[in-house]
Amino acid sequence: MSPQSLTLPGSGPGSDPYSGHAAGRRRLLELAGAASIAATYIFLVLTQPADIANGPASFSALVALGGFLLGAVLLIVAVLPVLPTSTVVLMPVALILNVVLGQLMGSTGLPFYFDAIGTVLIAVLAGPAAGAATGALSSVVWSFFNPTVLPFAAGAALIGFLAGVAARSGLFRRFYLAPVAGFMTGILAGVVSAPIAAFVFGGTSGVGTGAIVSAFRAMGDTLLAAITKQALISDPMDKAIVFVIAALLVYALPRRTTFQFPFVRRFRVLAGTAPGTPEA
Repeated sequence: MSPQSLTLPGSGPGSDPYSGHAAGRRRLLELAGAASIAATYIFLVLTQPADIANGPASFSALVALGGFLLGAVLLIVAVLPVLPTSTVVLMPVALILNVVLGQLMGSTGLPFYFDAIGTVLIAVLAGPAAGAATGALSSVVWSFFNPTVLPFAAGAALIGFLAGVAARSGLFRRFYLAPVAGFMTGILAGVVSAPIAAFVFGGTSGVGTGAIVSAFRAMGDTLLAAITKQALISDPMDKAIVFVIAALLVYALPRRTTFQFPFVRRFRVLAGTAPGTPEA
């Protein structure tokens, strides 16, 4: 007997959450969540609030916190009908993993982040919406310890979304394709995050990344150009490593656990067949 899944009203046993009215409701919630995150990102880029690092005491921080949190909640509600109850515990574990590793890497001199391993793990198992929600929630939770990460929630959500798309496209069935997907994700994430670092914070707070930005600035680049170049150096390499680590973690899990996820089964995300399924 397969484990029960969390359900929304109107999506009881026997209904297919990937088709019909259930799929339509999920898609609307996903679009609303994505719109909330994107609108908050645009607000931060346009207003360039200098007081956001002060935490929830500032108006801009409250707007960012509310917008990103709303988007994450809508995405989670959308994915609940297809998320097995027995594995929901992985999401808070992923959040903790992101925050702890991100905080540790931020204190080193390395131009890497490693703050998206949990996000990619959830995206591979549960899809783009769950990955985006995990990324955004990680930044929201982390911001209570380090307010400077909150504006980067949109980039974190994008990483989760793209990781889910890569998984759905079969890029985790061949291990050598995982770092390729991560590298491409890093390029897009770097481009999205660069305006936040430049316009909101006037630079980057990482020790290693800050050194790279300073080097480009010394060569005569504008602040945005220097940060974008730094992002295009650090982010693709970081995400390539993150995708490889996440793939190792996914394949290290018992197959009976991974194949409990409807997303994994429906899109044949992983190599091999489900337990009990005869080989073709």
